[in-house]
Amino acid sequence: MPTPIADSHSRTNRERTETTRLALIDAARALFVSKGYGETSTPEIAVAAGITRGALYHHFVDKRDLFRQVLVREAETVAADIEAATPRQLTPCEALLQGSKAYLNAMAAPGRTRLLLIEGPAVLGLKEIMAIDEATSANSLRQGLVKARLGKAEVSLPALARLLSATFDRAALDIDAGADPEEIQSAMRWLLEQALGPEPRRKAPA
Repeated sequence: MPTPIADSHSRTNRERTETTRLALIDAARALFVSKGYGETSTPEIAVAAGITRGALYHHFVDKRDLFRQVLVREAETVAADIEAATPRQLTPCEALLQGSKAYLNAMAAPGRTRLLLIEGPAVLGLKEIMAIDEATSANSLRQGLVKARLGKAEVSLPALARLLSATFDRAALDIDAGADPEEIQSAMRWLLEQALGPEPRRKAPA
């Protein structure tokens, strides 16, 4: 059984390791956004994080691995924002509508659209990006579709989820390119409301 001193020492080491790891992710994110993945070097990241290059490679296999972890954190943040915006007391349909708004708001964070929708697919490939998406915001969307019973047995739910996800991504890209966020969000809400059908169908089940 570990002594309290040993346990405290172990906890301190873990905390120090996590602090270093997060510093690297923060520094890398800033550089990837300002310069792009291709123009950012690991020595630059290490200097920005205030650590040695050797320490960087202790935590990450290479620049690509670090970039992937940056994207995972971004995607997890988006999913967390969606979850926070869709409390249990909402009806399934209203949760889907609120979740769509939360997604676009979350993607408006500076640099996030570029990282997840432009740089990410180019560096990691579409398959790996889709896997990250499936584990985060796409999973939230899929669950929302199930609860709202959108499509029911009329269409393939996985196919519908992929198509809607692509629509949300395009909306995020449009906003990032300068389109009016309120106009885009209004159009997305209208689109979902058409798919959900008349108001009576949007009541929570008894």
